[in-house]
Amino acid sequence: MELDFERCYRAVDSRDQRFDGWFYTGVTSTGIYCRPSCPAMTPKRQNVRFFPSAAAAQGAGLRACRRCRPDAAPGSPQWDVRADVVGRAVRLIADGVVDRDGVPGLATRLGYTERHLHRMLRAELGAGPLALARAQRAQTARTLIETTGLGMAEIAFAAGFGSVRQFNDTVREVFGTAPSELRVARGGRPVAGGAGTITLRLAYRPPLHAAALLDFLALRALPGVEEVRDGTYRRGLRLPHGAAEVTLTPAAGHVSATLRLADMRDLAPAVARCRRLLDLDADPQAIDETLAADPALAAAVAAEPGIRLPRAVDGFEAALRAVVGQQVSVRSARTTLTRLLQAARPLTIPGDHEVVAPDDGVSRQQLHDHGAGTAGGLRGFLRAEEVAGLPDSAFGMPAGRRETVRALARAVASGEIDLDPGGDREEVVRRLTAVPGIGPWTAGYVAMRALGDPDVLLPTDLAVGRGAAALGLPIDPKTLDTHAERWRPWRSYAVIRLWRAA
Repeated sequence: MELDFERCYRAVDSRDQRFDGWFYTGVTSTGIYCRPSCPAMTPKRQNVRFFPSAAAAQGAGLRACRRCRPDAAPGSPQWDVRADVVGRAVRLIADGVVDRDGVPGLATRLGYTERHLHRMLRAELGAGPLALARAQRAQTARTLIETTGLGMAEIAFAAGFGSVRQFNDTVREVFGTAPSELRVARGGRPVAGGAGTITLRLAYRPPLHAAALLDFLALRALPGVEEVRDGTYRRGLRLPHGAAEVTLTPAAGHVSATLRLADMRDLAPAVARCRRLLDLDADPQAIDETLAADPALAAAVAAEPGIRLPRAVDGFEAALRAVVGQQVSVRSARTTLTRLLQAARPLTIPGDHEVVAPDDGVSRQQLHDHGAGTAGGLRGFLRAEEVAGLPDSAFGMPAGRRETVRALARAVASGEIDLDPGGDREEVVRRLTAVPGIGPWTAGYVAMRALGDPDVLLPTDLAVGRGAAALGLPIDPKTLDTHAERWRPWRSYAVIRLWRAA
């Protein structure tokens, strides 16, 4: 990725927060790298280099600024938007794939050789997949050092390092100090909340219309999985190494996140999925400028700046919601899904939070593996394998739709349909529409929410039509589709606005 020196330097000189995460400023005279909005004195031109990633800056021998904490900046919005191999790779690395499966596993997921993948990432980000994963491990390690009472050896392996020595060397190199000194600088006291609990701030680019996000999630909240109360969203997660529960509260300049993890190795994927759910890496000003150029949307954008695209922490969950929601109201779909959850997992949570299973031979370990039994009672959504094996009586829907759900679940369970963040959007849509009972609306909804495609229009959607009518836009699907060309590449955000207008 080429960075124009003059544009980058002007952003640094103005301390423009919009560019945080887009690039990083390396100061050769001090040996540090910063985010563009760092409050320190603007460095001289001859002492500045710009890098497309924190990993590239670290590779050049620079350490992270302790004042602006560039490793904690929001991610570049282009990695959420882009559907190419590099964008998919960055999303998978953020989700911890390299830490779990190594670079060979990442390359296999993407269908490329390790050498070619390394070459593409180096060209775009100035660093290969291992260096990008290493930079993420360093950030995870600092979070654990500063917010928990875990020992350094525990933190090393929880952050994904192969040894304590590797952990110590990386922290010294990236932050310019020993791990123990980071804890001393923070005050040496872990944040209250109990074992396995971490509280941190998730940065975003303002503005953020938090009420719109919470409204959207509250309307679709499934009992036992998620809830919205008093301006806070809580939900259960099923992560690679165990169950988790997250509490997300939007605040000025950040979202406060409290994560209760069964396994600390899941910190990085938990943070990545929370950021993806709330669309925190978006560039709202660029989106709003494009949409506001249409007179029909200008007033709505001015009244509610910073509308985000609510995404998903679980691709299969989003796909199942889409199929169940075909031709029915949001309320009706929520009722059907609630009954499905109750039929699949009739569990109770006693006062001591011990999970009790029905008499069906389900073991305590299986319940942990299924994401059940967090202390707050919220559990992750069903696995595709679970849904595929449910009896007819669990579905509560017409036979045709029931078989569509089963076919979808089998395809996801077998890996035929990849709904992970690194899934190929065009290929996923093609395979989804090959499933009997899944048409363009359902595939588009899945691409928008599960895969984060920012440019999906649902012109046949009834609520989109009502919103279009309310804003004076054409309601005929073909005419609306033609009109919406001016909204590219942000048509998914226009859909959210039309739903709100409805």
